[in-house]
Amino acid sequence: MAEIRKASIEDLEVLATLFDNYRIFYKKASDLENARKFLFSRITNNESEIFICFSKENVAVGFVQLYPLFSSTRMRRLWLLNDLYVDEHHRGNGYSKKLIERAKELCKSTNACGLTLETSKENSIGNRLYPAAGSLLDNEHNYYSWDNTTTEST
Repeated sequence: MAEIRKASIEDLEVLATLFDNYRIFYKKASDLENARKFLFSRITNNESEIFICFSKENVAVGFVQLYPLFSSTRMRRLWLLNDLYVDEHHRGNGYSKKLIERAKELCKSTNACGLTLETSKENSIGNRLYPAAGSLLDNEHNYYSWDNTTTEST
């Protein structure tokens, strides 16, 4: 049986490794040192909720990270499920669904109106997982972004 618990500083090393692999999945260069620093800040500053999943053999196999938002129209908290990752050697065992269920429990316990998330169109795993876990694809809204990290000048 999997154990899912809120991540703490004691989990930082295994969590940083999972987080680094998550970033590699999204075609970012490995940067374990900065992954560790990034997660340390999120945990110590209470800027996100991170839940880590352990297999029955007590191996860290995945995590989910959520950031708090607010819905003005619903006048309630809303959680952004920003990061979800299960190590490729442990996929297919239901860990992702268990992590999503833990995220839903966070919504209920904080009286949030729901979860929002996005994934790339090329993420075939996520694009099968999220609907299977009860998320609906939003075909009614356009989402736009502005990236301050690009070096292109206009």
